[in-house]
Amino acid sequence: MDAAPRGLGATAILALGTFAVGTDAYVVAGFLPAMARSLHVSQAAAGQSATVFAVTYAALSPVLATLLARVPRRALLAGALVVLAAANLGSALAPNLATLLVTRVLAAASAAAFTPNAGAVASALVAPAQRARALAVVIGGLTVATALGVPLGNLAEKALTWRAALGLVAALCAVAAAGVSAALPPLPGAPPVPLRRRLAALRNPGVLAILPLTVMGMAAAYGLYVYAVPVLHALGAGGGAEAWLLFLYGVGAVLGNLLAGARIDRDGPARVQTAGYAGLALTLAALAWAAGAGVRLLPLTALLMAAWGVTTWFQTPAQQIRLITVAPEDTAVVIGLNAAALYGGIALGTVLGGALLPGGASRALGACAGLALLCLVYQRATRRHG
Repeated sequence: MDAAPRGLGATAILALGTFAVGTDAYVVAGFLPAMARSLHVSQAAAGQSATVFAVTYAALSPVLATLLARVPRRALLAGALVVLAAANLGSALAPNLATLLVTRVLAAASAAAFTPNAGAVASALVAPAQRARALAVVIGGLTVATALGVPLGNLAEKALTWRAALGLVAALCAVAAAGVSAALPPLPGAPPVPLRRRLAALRNPGVLAILPLTVMGMAAAYGLYVYAVPVLHALGAGGGAEAWLLFLYGVGAVLGNLLAGARIDRDGPARVQTAGYAGLALTLAALAWAAGAGVRLLPLTALLMAAWGVTTWFQTPAQQIRLITVAPEDTAVVIGLNAAALYGGIALGTVLGGALLPGGASRALGACAGLALLCLVYQRATRRHG
């Protein structure tokens, strides 16, 4: 991609798109119990809609990157958002779980076409010294979606229905598509990188060492987020408290992402990750203790929800910078692989969460805390890469 650096401001429109994608990906967490009741399935079964989304994204991301490489970036990004709008409308109208899962597959394919290309475009639009901040802005769209999209989805479900909430997400995706089409500068596609070449990046020892941490980190941090409402109920919070506690998680996510981008430029990704994974393990352990001990202190729950958001979303900018550092000639490829690994981790985490949550929130949170501690050990062992 030959676009000259245009400054961080040019990445803002991409953040609008990732906000739409993130709202689509995460909004189910705001109304999972109601959706499960409406479709006459268990919460664990309804939660697998997030698993299907994540598995599809992880599998299709490198494939679509190859197939769509020559498509001009603006047309690709806007088109992906249009398809995402249609998929959400289908989800809103789904009469049963099977239909819902089919529409989630379509939504995931659209997201897989959009998100990695948005990151690659952002990286190309700025000077090398600003890449971490540019990537943080684009990823910020995803984190702002957790701050606003999920609690607004929760409120929309209470005021209307979960189907109406998904209809509003479809409208948001359509608006984002129009914004990307109108505001993003023309950018050409690129010669397709064969799928074999994309996977060949895995032969790079640094890439091979770094990517497993993305999977483990997102499994630990995000595995129970789709079940956030049941977790909040286990902590004694429900009803009117749900939306603002989900909002606090999102505020923490935004802050974690922005702080990570700034600190990585100053201190490097390894130090940021060490602090972040330690914080994640402590936060999840504290949540497990509170749920198991029957602690019902709303201020403590609020603090822990914000900390959960911070320590979940600090990790993506650091991982992307590490990958770009070890494979600078394959920036777009490794960003795509990292996105696939991220959603692979979400899929693994939601399966783990769905399996463990029926045994109690404390048990499930404790398992995630142990996985976060394993992330810290693995990060320290591989810190020389990137």
